[in-house]
Amino acid sequence: DNIKQILLLKNIAIVGMSPNKQRPSYLIANYMINNGYYITPVNPNYKTIDDMECFPDLESLKIKIDTVTIFRKSEFVMPIVKSAIRIKAKAIWMQDNVINQKAENLAKAAGMKVVMNDCFLRRHQLMK
Repeated sequence: DNIKQILLLKNIAIVGMSPNKQRPSYLIANYMINNGYYITPVNPNYKTIDDMECFPDLESLKIKIDTVTIFRKSEFVMPIVKSAIRIKAKAIWMQDNVINQKAENLAKAAGMKVVMNDCFLRRHQLMK
C-alpha cells in the first residue's frame, strides 16, 4: 500500500512549515519528530524554526530527502513537485485540502509515490 510505504520513509521536508504553534504544519512536524522522523523545514520566510535550519526551497537542502510533505495551497503545488523531482525525492504527500491533479500525474510519471488530500498524522496514527 502506497501510504504504508511512504510512512516508512524517514527524511521529510515540510514545505510551508510555520513557526506558529497553532498551525497544522507545526503540529504535524512535531508529531513526526516525536515519532522518529527527521524533519527539514522549507519556508523562504524563516531562517530557523524551533532551532531547525529552515531552507528557502528544496534545491537548497543539504541532505537527501525521501518525502516532500506539502502545506501550501493547491495552486502552488506544481513548482514544489518539479523541485521534488529535481532533488530525486521518493514521495510527495499533499496534506488535507491540497489537491493538484496535474502535479500528482507529473510526480507519478517521474516514478514517485503520491498521496493527495490526506493527513500524515491521521494516517500514521491509523497504522499504529
